[in-house]
Amino acid sequence: MTSQQGCPFCEGPGGRVVFEGAKLRVVHAEEAGFPAFYRVIWRAHAAEFSDLDAADRVLCMEAVTVVEQCLREHLSPDKINLAALGNMVPHLHWHVIARFAGDTHFPGSVWAPVQRQANAVQVAAVAARLPGLEREMMGRLGTRSF
Repeated sequence: MTSQQGCPFCEGPGGRVVFEGAKLRVVHAEEAGFPAFYRVIWRAHAAEFSDLDAADRVLCMEAVTVVEQCLREHLSPDKINLAALGNMVPHLHWHVIARFAGDTHFPGSVWAPVQRQANAVQVAAVAARLPGLEREMMGRLGTRSF
């Protein structure tokens, strides 16, 4: 596995680890107002998705798909946001975020200006469902060679 000195995802988990595989990990990101914000982080340092070979690109997207499916099945969000920007941290990672019409930034991206105050009841209700969602996610990811 290659790593790069000074890269936060090479030097640390990038969030609370939900699943750790040989090629990638899934973490829960602590992002205020977004209780269902996950990252799929490629273990080896790669800046771009096209740096991966074809088989690894498929594997990576399968993990993103599993995370998305678990979010949809357990939370019934209004939308799932997927993003692989890497402008701030040029280490391949996908953001997989369950979005709700009442969240602070909806319908804008999570990085857009705030639209409204957080709905504490909604945030707490979503957060309460995360343990079950994460058990399901770990189970599905654990059956594959991630």
